[in-house]
Amino acid sequence: MLAAVGQPVPNTEHAVSVSLPSWKATVGYEEGEDWVTSKMQTGYPRFFIHLLIQELEKEVLKLYGRHGEKVMLFPSLATAKRCQKFFYDKVEGLGTGVVHILQLEPVLNQKKSHETAFSSLFCVFFPKDYFSVAKQVWQHSGDGISSRRGEFCLKALREGFLQPVASPSKPRHEDVYSKGPRRYQKASQNGIIHNVSPATDSPKADNAANESQEKDHAQFVEERFGRNLNIKLASQAKLAIRRRISGCLTETSELDQALAISPDTSNKRQQGLSEDDVYLYPTGMSSIFNTHRILMANAEARGRELRKSICFGFPYVDTLKILEKWGPGCQFYGLGSSACLDDLERRLESGERFLALFSEFPSNPLLNSPDLLRIRKLADKYDFVVVIDETVGNFTNIDVLRHSDVVVSSLTKVFSGDSNVMGGSAVLNPESKWYPEIKQTLDREYEDNYWAEDAVFMERNSRDFISRSERINCNAEAIASRLQSCPFVKKVYYPKCSPTRPNYDACRTANGGYGGLLSVTFQHYEQAIVFFDTLECQKGPSLGTNFTLACPFTILAHYTELDWTAKWGVEPDLVRLSVGLEDPEDLTARFDRALKAAESAKI
Repeated sequence: MLAAVGQPVPNTEHAVSVSLPSWKATVGYEEGEDWVTSKMQTGYPRFFIHLLIQELEKEVLKLYGRHGEKVMLFPSLATAKRCQKFFYDKVEGLGTGVVHILQLEPVLNQKKSHETAFSSLFCVFFPKDYFSVAKQVWQHSGDGISSRRGEFCLKALREGFLQPVASPSKPRHEDVYSKGPRRYQKASQNGIIHNVSPATDSPKADNAANESQEKDHAQFVEERFGRNLNIKLASQAKLAIRRRISGCLTETSELDQALAISPDTSNKRQQGLSEDDVYLYPTGMSSIFNTHRILMANAEARGRELRKSICFGFPYVDTLKILEKWGPGCQFYGLGSSACLDDLERRLESGERFLALFSEFPSNPLLNSPDLLRIRKLADKYDFVVVIDETVGNFTNIDVLRHSDVVVSSLTKVFSGDSNVMGGSAVLNPESKWYPEIKQTLDREYEDNYWAEDAVFMERNSRDFISRSERINCNAEAIASRLQSCPFVKKVYYPKCSPTRPNYDACRTANGGYGGLLSVTFQHYEQAIVFFDTLECQKGPSLGTNFTLACPFTILAHYTELDWTAKWGVEPDLVRLSVGLEDPEDLTARFDRALKAAESAKI
């Protein structure tokens, strides 16, 4: 059943998508029309601050805020300080202390010895008139707290288990970064505390710890989290995710059984790659933002000139914004064509130098694949780092790591599939000449901010990632073929029928397909509207879901800059389709009905 306007998609409290079931509703959302915005129960987490987090913000402001302030919530001191710095970099004339940080820490009972997950909370207060500045950090960096962490902290704050480390009347100004521990180790700053009691002192807490060993993991987390989450479960989940991404874990069995089996090194994505080269982040965009940040920190640590980066090909919204707003700027090649590479090569030959090149493979929403082999040759010759976002292709279909220095991905998408948890990863190529430097910088700079409960859900969702990916490939290929055969379809954007298919095939794995994402435009704008409105599937942001999900992409992502997107071939009537796991015949029939309705559209 299709969800109504503003309903979560899927129908769960921590859904990643939200229903905008018609073209009119999408435009109404972008225009801020009350009939849409008043019904929004959720939204894509980096664009819409979850209602649970909004409630937590209200509680924090009530307890510790000043008159006329708003607050943005982060999982660590470092992420909060980056938000604070962004304010002072972008807003002229802000006085000292106008944007300030308050640190809330759990109050713990040391009498018991349960290994339990807790979360600190770092609150960035700022004048409410500057909310749009804070929202940029939240959206672009992807480093804000997740809805599950927010739910946990809200309960802890109300029950008195989160307390400020400084007097609330004098918010503590964190001017010195306190170095946190190594990744995945004991750390209150990273939301994990070992060998402490749960935030309660009762027999129920002891029973909950015992129940965690007996109950199904997901059921246990849903029912009892907020009191107890055994940290062993979270650390195991993260290990399994990292092994799965490195290619060493293909077991779909229960977590303990899968981890007990020695890693299958024959299935590694690349020679020398291990789980220690995989870094987890709270969102896919966080993996991109922090990779960019790490590369700049690496250059600064070695006394190199801080250079612009390259954004190659038309990317998803925030990648370009990150490169433009943090650091010295960006050289944008929106078409991502051979001619663009010719121009880049001329610049390099003339002496211009860059920090890194960021690109998607294939791109979202045009599904173009850059000439990664040529990019690799230029990078080796002229010393810049290659960062590839493989989210749309995913590593079951493509092998881009051997041509890259860092591969980033949004685990929120097909890796999870269930659309109920966020996550991201960055993978270092152990054979890259940049590997020793980047690895050393990451050892110094990286912090694990992936919330324990999110990791548990992500691990469970991803167990059948490979088989799901294969089925989605088949369904998407059938739908792309059906759309191509329609006489009033203007263009189908899909790696298999793209002019850049040779670039995709050069990186395709032996059994790889062409992914589950495609886009379509029509001969007439009205046909796109009728097709979209009639199509019997969920409608909203995100992709890679186990169910088919559609959106009028350009309207949803670039409503205020349609002329600009048209310059790069992204037309205003483009409909993006993320194909799911439905029965192939049923799915094709749904598309046939939508196409039949579009054919009769009044033009």
